[in-house]
Amino acid sequence: MKAIIYKKYGSPNVLEPVEMEKPIPKANEVLIRICATSVTTADCMMRRGDTFLSRILLGFAGPTKKYQILGTEFSGTIEAVGTTVIKFKVGDEVFGFRGFGTGCYAEYKCMNENGSLAIKPRNMSFEEAASVVDGATTALFFLKEKVNIQKGQKVLINGASGSIGTFAVQLAKYFGAEVTGVCSTKNVALALSLGAENVIDYTKKDFTSMEKRYDIIFDTVGKSSFTICRNALTYNGKYITTLMSFKHVLQSILTKFRNKQKVIFAMSVNKTEALNFIRILIEDGKLTTIIDRQFRMEELPDAHTYVESGHKKGNVVITLSH
Repeated sequence: MKAIIYKKYGSPNVLEPVEMEKPIPKANEVLIRICATSVTTADCMMRRGDTFLSRILLGFAGPTKKYQILGTEFSGTIEAVGTTVIKFKVGDEVFGFRGFGTGCYAEYKCMNENGSLAIKPRNMSFEEAASVVDGATTALFFLKEKVNIQKGQKVLINGASGSIGTFAVQLAKYFGAEVTGVCSTKNVALALSLGAENVIDYTKKDFTSMEKRYDIIFDTVGKSSFTICRNALTYNGKYITTLMSFKHVLQSILTKFRNKQKVIFAMSVNKTEALNFIRILIEDGKLTTIIDRQFRMEELPDAHTYVESGHKKGNVVITLSH
C-alpha cells in the first residue's frame, strides 16, 4: 500500500512517499480502506516536533517507527473484520479518530473495533466526514463535557473560522448560548452564517479591552492567554485552551483549587460517543463542515505548507485515490 511517512522532525519536505505491506487485522480489529483524511494544526505540530510534550510522546531525536505515519482523522470503508468483531461488518462506511496513534496518511489502517470509530453520516461525502472528526468532537468535548455549557451563557470563540472554531460556534449555538466569534475581516460573514450573534474582527478590535464579559472564552487557536483574557471573563468564567503545553496544564491544576475563574485544558481519549452524537446532528441538518481546500495524497507537503500559513478557513482535506 502507499503511505506518506516522516523519519525526522522538520519542514513539510520531510514527508516522503513509501510502499508498505497492507496490514492484516487482528481478531478484535477492522481493516479500513481510507478514502479521506485531513491536515490539522496538530499534525503539523507533530511533524515539527516543536514542543517538549510532543517529543515525549513521539520520540526525542525523531519520531519512533510507530509514529512515522501522521494523520489523526479519517473516513473510509471497512474491507475486512477480525474473527471476534461484532460492531462492524465488511462494507460499512465509517469515520474515526486516531489521536496520537496517527497512521491515516496511508491507504489502509487497522483499528480496534472499540476505538474512536463510528458509522459515518449518511448525508456526507467521505471528504466531508473526515473533516468533521477532530474539530467537532474536540469542540463538543470542551463545551459540553468540560465546562457544561448552559443555555443563555455568553460564549466567545477565538478563532471562529478555523476547524475547531467553526464547530464550536455551531455547537455553542445549538446548546443555546449567546455566541461571539473572533476572526479576521474576510471571515466575518462565515462566522455569522454559522450562528454567531456577534463577530469581532481582531484586526480592528481587541476583545480583551472591551467592556463585555463572557462566561466562557474558548481559544481554539492558541493566540491568547488566560492572563490576558481574565478581565474579559465573568467572576466564575472559564478559559478553554486546546494548546498542549506545560503552562496550560499547570494553570488548569492551580485554578482548579485557587480561583473562581478556571483554565480548562484536557485531552479526550475515546471519541466514539461524541462521533455518534455528531453524526445525529449532521444527519438532522444541525451541523455542517467547512472545507477550505482539498489535496491529493501525493500533495501532502503542499497541504502542510498551506495549513502552516495560518490562512486556512475550516478544514484541509486529503483525498486518497487508491
